[in-house]
Amino acid sequence: MPFTDLTLAELREFLPEVAEPADFDEFWSTTLAQSRAAGGSAVLADADTPLEHLRVHDLTFPGFAGEPVRAWVTRPHGDEPLPTVIDYVGYGGGRGLPHERLQWAAAGYVHIRMDTRGQAGNWGTGGATPDPHGTGPSTSGFMTRGIESPHDHYYRRVFTDAVRLVEAARELPFVDPSRVSVTGISQGGGIALAAAGLAPDLVAVMPDVPFLCHFRRSVEITPENPFAEVARYLSVNRGAAQRVFETLSYFDGVNFARRATAPALFSVGLMDAVVMPSSVFAALNHYGSTGNGSAEIEVYEFNGHEGGEGHHWLKQVQFLRR
Repeated sequence: MPFTDLTLAELREFLPEVAEPADFDEFWSTTLAQSRAAGGSAVLADADTPLEHLRVHDLTFPGFAGEPVRAWVTRPHGDEPLPTVIDYVGYGGGRGLPHERLQWAAAGYVHIRMDTRGQAGNWGTGGATPDPHGTGPSTSGFMTRGIESPHDHYYRRVFTDAVRLVEAARELPFVDPSRVSVTGISQGGGIALAAAGLAPDLVAVMPDVPFLCHFRRSVEITPENPFAEVARYLSVNRGAAQRVFETLSYFDGVNFARRATAPALFSVGLMDAVVMPSSVFAALNHYGSTGNGSAEIEVYEFNGHEGGEGHHWLKQVQFLRR
């Protein structure tokens, strides 16, 4: 795979204009207030697992519109409040099985892995959270579900789930509410950026090869799905581009990155054909511009969408311990 985008020098200077709705903040404050008002409470149950040296819980918490969303909580034994890493999942996957991701808990953190509503059918070992909302016409996948309006769009529900999980996590007795961080790979990185812009007082944000940034450029130049889903939709629904990109502007990771206040560690692969490096740098270079957050990035020059994998996790641990 060759390099897929701008040179690294150009990427470091890439500061594009990205559309931002005038009512962006009002839209999200209203969305979150409505979901909080819907009520519901988190329920924590012991998971059925043979693991003995870590505690694993099955968490159900109220997400968008109070709807139940599932997550695995894995942690060391004991009840001392610990720093916590909330982990969002890549496109098409679910939270999987509780024994599959143990490294954060083994390193001394509470690890919470959120199920992504309606997904878990493309890879991995499954999930347990439905999305009970229908949509109008859409392509296969999730990118164009509810594309006619930001109020109906799929990621309105997912991003609300992400913020509500931060709020639910802070109520758990073994979580130090002042030391909650968010992370995720690909789609999970995009969700982490949304949480960074919407949830206050995070201690760190770690978007790993983040998806869902700079929609206009990404749809125009990315050769592979999921961004190609939007191009395919527009190839059928001719003349809908203005409406579609207006909707997507409410969910663009660049607009959330602008509002972030926590320190961030990004990653990017310069041979990535799924998430264009320029879309990652668009979010990085705008990061904290209105929220005063700071950001750094690990560049994996000869990697694609896999990024740094286990090597990058070591960088994340070093970053959190700083």
